[in-house]
Amino acid sequence: MQGNISVLKHSDPATTTTIDVCRQLHDFDFLFLDGKTFLDVIDQSHFSSQDIADFQASWDDLKPDTYMADGGKYRLRRHATLTGAPQGGPVHLEKHQPHYQTTHYNHLNGGIERHFEPVLPATHDNPVMKAILDFASNTFGSLSPFSTWHIEMHQFRIEAVQTGGKPTPEGVHRDGVDYVLMVLVKRHNIEGGQTSILDRDGRTLAEFTLADPFDAALVNDERVAHGVTPILPVDPEDRGLRDVLVITFRHK
Repeated sequence: MQGNISVLKHSDPATTTTIDVCRQLHDFDFLFLDGKTFLDVIDQSHFSSQDIADFQASWDDLKPDTYMADGGKYRLRRHATLTGAPQGGPVHLEKHQPHYQTTHYNHLNGGIERHFEPVLPATHDNPVMKAILDFASNTFGSLSPFSTWHIEMHQFRIEAVQTGGKPTPEGVHRDGVDYVLMVLVKRHNIEGGQTSILDRDGRTLAEFTLADPFDAALVNDERVAHGVTPILPVDPEDRGLRDVLVITFRHK
């Protein structure tokens, strides 16, 4: 991690709240939360260890991304679209629809509608997912209180291959939204996967690795770009993977 800004760790006072998160994100345009702090902030009293296990296990049922213009076979995913009410209001699942980005934001895979398998109902209804969505709605809704939100939820699994599985095959980028939340679900038998945050002039603001379950990063996508380095297997005889939940919020 470069510097000591935009970091909320479990060693901070136990009173870390959504307000603290909002203040850091407002001041610095990005924020890293270690897993223990993130679980505290989303209030893990609302779910059980079995809920966490079920949430993580849902990544074992993702489907291949068949739209990879680089020909890569290393990415699996599911996708959902939601609507969020202003001021941190409730989030509602919408009818399943394709994912679309312009080539301005995704020069590799943008410019077409991409139809992915939907997030399964049991995953969307899992108390852990509900808590994460509530946290995101409260955080981003506090920063932009008059916005109604177009929300997209992406479950990603990047498999480590000898040529490098790419968490962000388009490179350092912006997503063309307002805010992004990235939550690590699982890492296994991999090296790499370092996240970089850059300002609009291309200067690196921070570099860190989502290493433990529920390590999380939030970014103001209008003001900073992000990218993640490729992952490689540590033991070539064992499967390597990086499971991440990405949720984007865009003003309607």
